[in-house]
Amino acid sequence: MTRQELDGSITVVANNFQGRRLNRPNDVIVKADGCIYFTDPNHNIVPEMWDLQYPGVYRVTPDLGTVSLVTDTFVAPNGLAFSPDEKLMYINDTRRGHIRVFEMLPNGLLAKQTDRVFADLRGPEPGVPDGMKVDIAGNVFCGGAGGVWVLDQSGKKLGRIVHGQPQTTNIAFGGPDWKTLYFTNWNFLGSVNVKIPGMPVPATKKS
Repeated sequence: MTRQELDGSITVVANNFQGRRLNRPNDVIVKADGCIYFTDPNHNIVPEMWDLQYPGVYRVTPDLGTVSLVTDTFVAPNGLAFSPDEKLMYINDTRRGHIRVFEMLPNGLLAKQTDRVFADLRGPEPGVPDGMKVDIAGNVFCGGAGGVWVLDQSGKKLGRIVHGQPQTTNIAFGGPDWKTLYFTNWNFLGSVNVKIPGMPVPATKKS
């Protein structure tokens, strides 16, 4: 996983864990304290002997000096997001068709005993969980069967944005007021205006 700096140069954020090459880093978020979290599914790629043998979710310290395995209990970890207060982390599993939620520990890792299924996004229409973002009210937006699902903080389905594409591959908030939700397919970029702003990027560091 790399980061493009403001001057255009490229910094390698992480390319291995404990000396074993990462599989295929997929989605990334940054906490207000500067820690970087990313998913690394393997998508059934046949690993070489020096590769990691499992999909995982990782945390990288702001100085890029320490990479920690956050969880390896997902079949295909994909999108991830924090709640507005960063006390919860949502991670979706493309293969299992659902979102799981964890409470965060003070050290930036997950309280694994709090792991629970937040919402099931399967249905008769095409589409699997992919991409994920949260608005300032704590509502969760995630690709799923038939479009982009909108869920409240309890996991209750509030509605669905039906865009007519067979799969949502990622989503992001943007615009000058963060009230534009962008969504992608393999060869498509769409947008829709929403009433509640998304969480701004970068997040504001808590004092």
